[in-house]
Amino acid sequence: MSLSGGTFSSGTSSGSSHGTPSFGSDQADMELQARMELKRKRRMESNRESAKRSRQRKQQHLDDLNSQVDQLRTTKQQLITALNITTQNCAAAEAQNSVLRTQMMELESRLSALRDIICYMNANQVSNAATISVNNPSAIMSATANNHYDPFAASAWNSGMQMVQQPIDHLLYQCF
Repeated sequence: MSLSGGTFSSGTSSGSSHGTPSFGSDQADMELQARMELKRKRRMESNRESAKRSRQRKQQHLDDLNSQVDQLRTTKQQLITALNITTQNCAAAEAQNSVLRTQMMELESRLSALRDIICYMNANQVSNAATISVNNPSAIMSATANNHYDPFAASAWNSGMQMVQQPIDHLLYQCF
């Protein structure tokens, strides 16, 4: 026996949690455990729902990425096709450009030859006119009066042009 606060105690206490649990405390413990179990179950259910939503978000994100991959592959294929067509068109244009350059060089060569022919013919006509005027000045006067004098020898010019015209016509036919 002990003395506590002026009262004697027998060592047993009633309703105390230090000794043998009483009926009221068992019920409180059970309620507390039931509430804790309910909270645990709610938390587990909440976690399951959260994990389910997370998996759904991940799946949706994965589906979106797969869709984007498919779309990018389609776009890539279209771009490759367009690039191939453009490359073919470029090669064709370069080939045509090469042909046109060759034709241009040939035409420039022929033009240069024609210019040389014209210069030669003009030089011959001038020398012929000078010879005629030195040898027979009255022939120039009479030819001019009768409209028969041709200072540039149009008949010679026409015959020279006929010789040159045939290759030019042939060239023009090839160009068009």
